Amino acid sequence: MGTIEKKDILKICQKAKAASRQVSLLDSKLKNEILKDASKNLLKNMDVIIEENKKDVQSNKSKLTPSTLDRLILDKKRIISMCEGLVEISKLSDPVGIIMKKWSRPNGLKIQKVTIPLGVLGVIYESRPNVSADAAALSLKSGNTLILRGGSESFNSSLKITELINQTYKRFNLPEGALQYIPTKDRSAVGHLLKMDDYVDVLIPRGGRSLIERVLKDSKIHVIRHLDGICHTYIHKSAQRKIASEVTVNAKMRRPGICGATETILIDKDILQSHLPQIISSLEKYGCLIKGDKDVLKISDSVKKALEKDWSTEYLDKIVSIKTINRGVEEAVEHINKYGSGHTDAILAENNRVVSYFLDNVDSGIVMHNTSTQFADGGEFGMGAEIGISTSKVHARGPVGVAQLTSFKYKVSGTGQIRP
Repeated sequence: MGTIEKKDILKICQKAKAASRQVSLLDSKLKNEILKDASKNLLKNMDVIIEENKKDVQSNKSKLTPSTLDRLILDKKRIISMCEGLVEISKLSDPVGIIMKKWSRPNGLKIQKVTIPLGVLGVIYESRPNVSADAAALSLKSGNTLILRGGSESFNSSLKITELINQTYKRFNLPEGALQYIPTKDRSAVGHLLKMDDYVDVLIPRGGRSLIERVLKDSKIHVIRHLDGICHTYIHKSAQRKIASEVTVNAKMRRPGICGATETILIDKDILQSHLPQIISSLEKYGCLIKGDKDVLKISDSVKKALEKDWSTEYLDKIVSIKTINRGVEEAVEHINKYGSGHTDAILAENNRVVSYFLDNVDSGIVMHNTSTQFADGGEFGMGAEIGISTSKVHARGPVGVAQLTSFKYKVSGTGQIRP
């Protein structure tokens, strides 16, 4: 499909809404069988997926940054991991129908608060084709129907993954609207989707700042947003030197292009001489460009001068900024709350009072102690997978897994009571 009209998006949304009741009532055992079968089908067609992915990579090679290109590539290892993710989700407890709380009133009414699916989800994403499988699995497990709108750069890969999962859905007689992919690169498709509040219950955008800001500005539908990943690692003067070096380097360099990568390192002035040279040396061995303030510049001649804009930049690349902290944890927290994006921030320290202050006062969805910010991931949290990391506070925050894709309703039982 080339250009797409509002009526085409309307038809997709209507199908999703029509299917949502049936999908919401699916038996737990059946959902798990479907997910495992979908995983097998993707594995069986691994070569087909890789061929489609090569088309995307080839046509976008010269247009994308190295980190964005890395997110686009699907090799054998990544496809196996994607399929394993579907199986892991099948092993999770069903999040639908859980009695969250129950109580009785003096008049004899019995009330239950019970989890239910959100309904119809719309996921808008850019260069990560694996999101197609993750989102499909999480949506099915949580009893939701799903509309996917992938970016033009991952079009062939995402479309093929969705088609293969739908082969399984068809074998299990799921309704056509259970999983749909908007089959166009036409940008107007997003604009039409944002206005479908009569049919779509929640939108989850995954991508760059321009996409997120557009969705937040124009959507008539509730948005679970994933904004920048401006993550920090703060090295307190009580931090062990070995932990400080190994964890900080991993937090930046394991995969520099993911949203959980540390972009700014904060370090107490007291330990600049003792801790920072090893960290800088290790980072540079991986090819990392380092920008620092005036105190950091004195530690190494290779460090470039950091500008004010660096403190609020998500590099998604082999670049990191380093800032000296003069007033301890209070100053570090102030900096993070001013320049951070509410995603993930870590402290490396052995002082319990300082750690508690940091974890209590940093206003982010995920706060960590003595570990890498790259653990900011639903799979690492035991959620099986995630649709994204929510940086908003309404409904879902942090990793958005199956439990976060449910709402609730109240079931009230009486014996003929009437209200006076």
